[in-house]
Amino acid sequence: MSRAMVPSQQKLAEKLTILNDRGRGMLTRIYNIKKMSIYSPNKKKMLTKTDSKPAFLSDKSLDSVFKYLHKKFPNIDNHAGALQVINNIKQDVVKSLSLYYFTFVDIMDFKDHVVDLLTTIDACQVHMDVTLNYDLTVNYLNLISTYVSLMILMSRVEDRRVVLSLYNVAYEYLNASSDPSFPRLGQMVIDYDIPLRKLSEEFVPHSRVVVPALLSLHKIYPKRNLPADQMRATGMLSLLAEPLKIMNVPNTDMVQCEYLSLDSMEKWIIFSMMLCHTYLQEAQLWDLWKTALQSGYIVQLCRDEVLHIHSYINTFFESLKGHNLHKRITEVKDLQHQALQSSPAIHRERRKFLRSALKELALIFTDQPGLLGPKGLYVFQALAVARDEIHWLLRHFDNPPSKKHTVKLSQEDFVDRQLPELLFNMEELKSLLRKYNQVVQRYFVQYLAGYDAVLLNQLIQEITNDSNLAHCPEDESVILSSLYNTIAGLSVKQVEANEVFDFRGVRLDWFRLQAYTSVSRAGLVLRDHQDLGKHLNMIVFHTKLVDYLDELINETGDLSIYCFYHQIFEHQFKQCMEFPAQHRFSIVFPIICGHFMNATHELCPEERHSIGTTSVQYAHWFLKEMSDEVNQVITAICEEQCMLNYKLLPKHSAASILQSSNKHKKNKDKKKQVGPEEEKPGTESVRKNRENFTRMDKLHMALTELCYAINHCNVIQVWEHGFVPREFFIQHLETRFNKALVGMMMYNPDTSEIAKPSELLSSVKAIMSVLQGLENYVQIDIARVFNSVLPQQTQATDSFNGEKTITANYTNWYLEVLLRRVTVNIGQIVYSPNHKAFVTVATDNNSKENLYLAAEEYADLTELRALAELIGPYGMRYLGERLMGHVASQVDELKKLVIQNKEVLFNMRTSFDKPEVMRDLFRRLGTGPVKQQGNTKNQVSDVDSVLMRMTIIGILLSFRSLAQDALLDVLEDRIPFLMASVQDLQHFVPNMKDTKVVNEMASAAGLSCDIDPLLISALRSQKNEDGERKASTSSDTEVANESDYELACLLMVFVAVSIPTLAKKDVSVFKASLEGNLSNCHCLAKAVNQIAGALFTIHGPGDVSDRLQEFLALASSSLLRLGQSQEQEKETFKNRESVYILLDLIVQESPYLTMDLLESCFPYALLRNAYHTVYKASAVDI
Repeated sequence: MSRAMVPSQQKLAEKLTILNDRGRGMLTRIYNIKKMSIYSPNKKKMLTKTDSKPAFLSDKSLDSVFKYLHKKFPNIDNHAGALQVINNIKQDVVKSLSLYYFTFVDIMDFKDHVVDLLTTIDACQVHMDVTLNYDLTVNYLNLISTYVSLMILMSRVEDRRVVLSLYNVAYEYLNASSDPSFPRLGQMVIDYDIPLRKLSEEFVPHSRVVVPALLSLHKIYPKRNLPADQMRATGMLSLLAEPLKIMNVPNTDMVQCEYLSLDSMEKWIIFSMMLCHTYLQEAQLWDLWKTALQSGYIVQLCRDEVLHIHSYINTFFESLKGHNLHKRITEVKDLQHQALQSSPAIHRERRKFLRSALKELALIFTDQPGLLGPKGLYVFQALAVARDEIHWLLRHFDNPPSKKHTVKLSQEDFVDRQLPELLFNMEELKSLLRKYNQVVQRYFVQYLAGYDAVLLNQLIQEITNDSNLAHCPEDESVILSSLYNTIAGLSVKQVEANEVFDFRGVRLDWFRLQAYTSVSRAGLVLRDHQDLGKHLNMIVFHTKLVDYLDELINETGDLSIYCFYHQIFEHQFKQCMEFPAQHRFSIVFPIICGHFMNATHELCPEERHSIGTTSVQYAHWFLKEMSDEVNQVITAICEEQCMLNYKLLPKHSAASILQSSNKHKKNKDKKKQVGPEEEKPGTESVRKNRENFTRMDKLHMALTELCYAINHCNVIQVWEHGFVPREFFIQHLETRFNKALVGMMMYNPDTSEIAKPSELLSSVKAIMSVLQGLENYVQIDIARVFNSVLPQQTQATDSFNGEKTITANYTNWYLEVLLRRVTVNIGQIVYSPNHKAFVTVATDNNSKENLYLAAEEYADLTELRALAELIGPYGMRYLGERLMGHVASQVDELKKLVIQNKEVLFNMRTSFDKPEVMRDLFRRLGTGPVKQQGNTKNQVSDVDSVLMRMTIIGILLSFRSLAQDALLDVLEDRIPFLMASVQDLQHFVPNMKDTKVVNEMASAAGLSCDIDPLLISALRSQKNEDGERKASTSSDTEVANESDYELACLLMVFVAVSIPTLAKKDVSVFKASLEGNLSNCHCLAKAVNQIAGALFTIHGPGDVSDRLQEFLALASSSLLRLGQSQEQEKETFKNRESVYILLDLIVQESPYLTMDLLESCFPYALLRNAYHTVYKASAVDI
């Protein structure tokens, strides 16, 4: 005798929960298997990725085996000769294909459990009504939908027969018996080759439960599937439609149905009616079927695996012979035509409506977050509807209908340029819910305890007092009491104490109660107590808002589907970046990447890494593109500002001044027409009306929108990573700013062109003012950007790409271009102490190599001040070090000349008071010609070579002095108090040991020192190199054998006795207007003092003063002999006065020599007459 079935023992709620979760996992696994198909019998080639494909599957010798297995499946003769080759690779086959094989085994087990559960539900005669027993009905219909999708998807895995057979053959070779699951597995694959045929047979007995469940959707689906016009007319999703009820909870008795997925309902209707097609005669079911098929032509199976549903239904109906379904086939074709014709436009208009509706909700909830309590349902409704529309768009855009249809689809219905706004508003609503989580919790904790518990108690009392109910069953009574006690004991203090709520037990108990009370002959029939069922559905929704908020947000607003529509995702982002009105919503794309992990399932852990990596890569790419776009806009604004700033440079005032002066002159010639006036700075700001948008207006608008996106959220969580959009932006801004600084120099090594430092500084300040304005748009510390980028320009290379900086380029240009032209083109560029600049006085128009260069435009105090501001003390020190390196190389060459003339110089040093001996020795001094550096045609004497190299040194040191003065001016303006301390330290050094350190500090700050520390450092390093070279070479060179101190003394002798020869040269003439000689020989004063000081400090006992006195004695006696020369010689030495002045300059420049010493060696009357003569000559020239 069979026992009666007890519903509580069937565990319907638990089984439905578990099987639905397992079904989603199995769909994920079979989806991954299909996407990595191994063998296609139609294409006859391997389809998997090479990195995940077993090696034996690429073996072409096994193609015949694969064909045999596919043909004979499932009845495989393992002893067939064609299969013997598998015996050699059986272990690899079993190991590699086990996951694939057991996925199908798991599907078979899942199918068995589903069939068993559906049969049990039939036997229990469960009544399904989505508005009453919501959880039971939804889980039941979801299980059917998942089951059908799984069977269809399995039938679309083309290589299933080959791989299952291959695994079984290898398994039998390995274990001497076939896998026990293979016979049933093979039969399942055969049975479900055409899945709907087998499924429709299975569902014949299930239709008694399925049909009532679908009929209950008639109360919901038509209300949810409305066109946009009706949504507006009914005030759907509008809080302002009824302002008097804005504080009231929505009046609905089927609250969970309000945010039920429209896609899910359509799948339930279509799949269920395909299997129970005989019930299409009923009017309500036909209406549901017709509306669902008119809504679209693509139905989702899993992720981006879809069905062209109308064609699939017709193919199935055509395969059912004897059912006379010709009418249904025609109807489906008509519905397909209607779907193609009208559904794209309907959904386009619906998206338009949702954009404005969600924006309104976001604005209201942002302003009044307290409304999230009573009106929280509106948020979930809005998210669910918007999510369904986005899913619809992705499915249909990615899967266009076949070309055989005559309906032409408009691409405008699918290419939605304003979709980012809809996505952004969805994320805005979700962020508001998360931000004000406690507001929602407080509201519904009070609502549950103060209203829901009271009403539930009343309903329980009504059941207890119901005369038609003999007694309330024990299980049901216990559950109801437990539900009441749980929600009645809630209080706001629990929220304030941050207590963690967990109502999963409450929800599962209500699910169980639905199962107990929905079966036939139940002790408590839920249909008879609909108020209880609907109120408990409300209570479940309220509990979810307390402890299940994040999951509820994911359930209604998850956009992880984008993970499987990569191309559309990229296309929509690019479209967003091309449409300025949508720029502010671009941040939604990296935010959506954080949804991707929601698509994973614990039954398929192997895809977590790939999906996570994809999400991180896309988030990184989106933020990078956004940062690049912002930087491009900033660059364009900077270019405009630089152009405006360039117009304000002083040089552009000349035209205005000239034009103004010409207005006062009467021009009688009326034929001469004055050209159009140039636009004056400031005219770009004049506008007649606000409608005229200039380019700058558009750029600032774009900047505002993009910065809004960058500034929208602090951190974007993607997988296990946190992305900070502002940091992305700052990094790219630093890189772009660094490139812009170097680019604005306009340095061209080929043509030696470069921007003036003052113009570059002006442009840099313009850019910095633009960047400072960014703080008004986005919350960043722009000073951090400046502190990161600008100091790098003071070094030779930057840390971004290791490229040359402003410091390196300007140093190279000044040393290799400007100063080289000064030294090579004698008489063209002169250092003027009067002008504090290098001045161009003549040009060689016949020389193509020496193009005209106005040296004063690059090497005056103003330009060098600008350079000092740009590259700072560190950059100026680098410039000085490079410059002193050139000086050291010249000193090295001078030593070689001294060594060549050592004996003569030694005799001259001791015979300076013997005119005749000195004259003879001097003639011998010039006998050793040396080729001039850089000029192979002319031969010059050693005397000329010494003077030339000393002049070069003087020019370099003069430039160094000028640069130091510029740096000092800048630092005194920038850091006056710190500079005062440095100056005090320099003047009052505590002891001699600290002198070196203090001098280096003072020199770095631009203060002048008696001997330049950089020069000492350069000469000392050269000395060390010479010592190493001497130690490393076996043969002694002349330089190595000489005493450095003796060479230094003789060098000063060489310079002193060579100075008079300057009087023979025309370019040695002294120009009073410049306070310098055309040949720059006046720079010898600085060269003599600095070189003497440095050499005797390094090599000698510190007797700089004595050695310079010796130099002064030699030089004065040599110059005095010029005055005693005969008349013919006097004509040869026509620039004697200019050379006399040089002697005075040497003394003035020296910290060791005094005018008293000079007067003791050289009559002051000669100096006075020399000054009078050269100034008189200069006045005549003027």
